[in-house]
Amino acid sequence: MKFCSLYSGSSGNSIFIASENAKILIDAGLPGKHIEEALAKIGENPKNIDCIFVTHEHIDHVKGVGVLSRKYDIPVYANEPTWKGMFKSVGKIKEHNIKIMDKNNVCIKDLDVVGYDIPHDAAKPTGYSVICKGKKVCVATDLGYFSEQVKEQLVDAEVILLESNHDVEMLKFGPYPYNLKRRILSNIGHLSNEDCGKAIMDIMGYKRKKIILGHLSKTNNYPELAFKTVVNVLNDAGIKIEKDIEITMAKRDMPSGYTEF
Repeated sequence: MKFCSLYSGSSGNSIFIASENAKILIDAGLPGKHIEEALAKIGENPKNIDCIFVTHEHIDHVKGVGVLSRKYDIPVYANEPTWKGMFKSVGKIKEHNIKIMDKNNVCIKDLDVVGYDIPHDAAKPTGYSVICKGKKVCVATDLGYFSEQVKEQLVDAEVILLESNHDVEMLKFGPYPYNLKRRILSNIGHLSNEDCGKAIMDIMGYKRKKIILGHLSKTNNYPELAFKTVVNVLNDAGIKIEKDIEITMAKRDMPSGYTEF
């Protein structure tokens, strides 16, 4: 399998995942042109994308979905509440490309895509696990807290894009209005750096994992701070970075975290 975060952060999100036979995107939260440029940088052609899976209807996850679907005739998968929530944002989609996920499992050629509930303030937000020939990659961002259902999906994955959204103190004393701060800190908001580290502790198991920290706030976080905080939490628990686990960062404005496994 191949995995690459094309963009990750409060400005927009999109993830590329491929097997020998299938190529998919999870989210397309930037203008279509930006997604095309990011795919070109990793040697991929948007014409070959089999489908787009949408996690939830917020604009930083759907902004380019409609453009890409119309231009390249790409099917779009989302559950019914998410479709209702994003219709105005994505514009008209050809009928045959509107795919309602009424089940948690969809097969795209040799990829098995499994949707699972995530705690976030959207209509019916969904995380995704993608499985091929016993290998598994998970996308888990926009988490108000690290739920048992999310943990169950991530514990046996080899590659994980996991949210490390904010530093709590930066958020509390930052410029956001009080109501927005409460939303982010709530159990339907976003995962902090420290809570991200604790979540990683909960999924340490028999498989060595590659964790890619993503969906960082532009206002309430820094990549260096997110990385250091998570590593410190793990070190305090006796987990050895590089030996027990690999941790990298997903960049906000360019492809990163590219891996084949």
